[in-house]
Amino acid sequence: MRMLRLFAGFLLALCLISLPAFAQNWPSRPIRIIVPYAAGGATDVFARLVASKLQEQLGTPVVVENRAGAGGNIGADAVAKSAPDGYTLLLNINGHAIAPAIYKSLPFDPDKDFIPVTQMASTATAFVVQPNLPVKNFQEFVALAKSRPGDLNYGSTGIGNSLHLTMELLMRDTGIKMEMVPFRGDAPLFQAFMSGDVHAAVVPTSGAKPHLDSGVVRALGVTSAQRVAAMPEIPTLVEQGLPEFVVSGWIGLFAPAGTPRPIIERLAKEVRTGIMAPDMAPRLLSFGLEPTADGPEAFGERYKADRIKFQKIVKEANIALQD
Repeated sequence: MRMLRLFAGFLLALCLISLPAFAQNWPSRPIRIIVPYAAGGATDVFARLVASKLQEQLGTPVVVENRAGAGGNIGADAVAKSAPDGYTLLLNINGHAIAPAIYKSLPFDPDKDFIPVTQMASTATAFVVQPNLPVKNFQEFVALAKSRPGDLNYGSTGIGNSLHLTMELLMRDTGIKMEMVPFRGDAPLFQAFMSGDVHAAVVPTSGAKPHLDSGVVRALGVTSAQRVAAMPEIPTLVEQGLPEFVVSGWIGLFAPAGTPRPIIERLAKEVRTGIMAPDMAPRLLSFGLEPTADGPEAFGERYKADRIKFQKIVKEANIALQD
């Protein structure tokens, strides 16, 4: 038994000695960023922009791998079960904080299996309506909805996603009632606006701008605390009588639990350098994304707070849990 303890102590000491050298030599081979959504979407495009910057800064290949399915849970699970060596990372949206609230069970532990590295961008959403609705601003829409209870509907690209929950929160705070019409993605949702089958929706500003410019929808407000740089003419809902209504999403980077702290800190630093670069930040702002690199502690607090917030919204809205 004594020999076993001595051997275990030797192994522990060896690990503690080799850890700094391992971290100092990182990265020495290609880094893989897993995006748990299909290629070509807004999150994937963002990931490839960031990967290109990191590759340039780190001097090693940084590749993006799409692992779509189960609302992002398949890709997240792949990262949770990866070696904690800094070579497999998860780039995800705030749906990662919603998943524990809407799924009956998950193949990973959202608290114990990941280390938040840094938030990378803040994403705003816009409340949009059919252009032929007789309203000029958000308060006029609320008045219209209250005068026609149950007559108006809203489109959502998924049950329990951040857009659906934002609309539930909006209905709660304004006292209006609308029926949800689910769609399998942005394209069929905006097609439904064109055909007149949907009256309203909460959509990402980055995806809404082309449809706003073409007149398919009309934006009555954005859910962020300040106006969005890409569409400064659209007022916030705060400006229109909802002083507490600030809802913004995020894109963040996670590493498997157990990843050495020096690697986490180096990643956070490199991400900040990349997304704040003069050739990157203005490009992200034009997409409706606000570059944000606040580091592990601040992002960890945001992730925890969002999990609590969305858990409450799901419960209050009585949203059925998904298998």
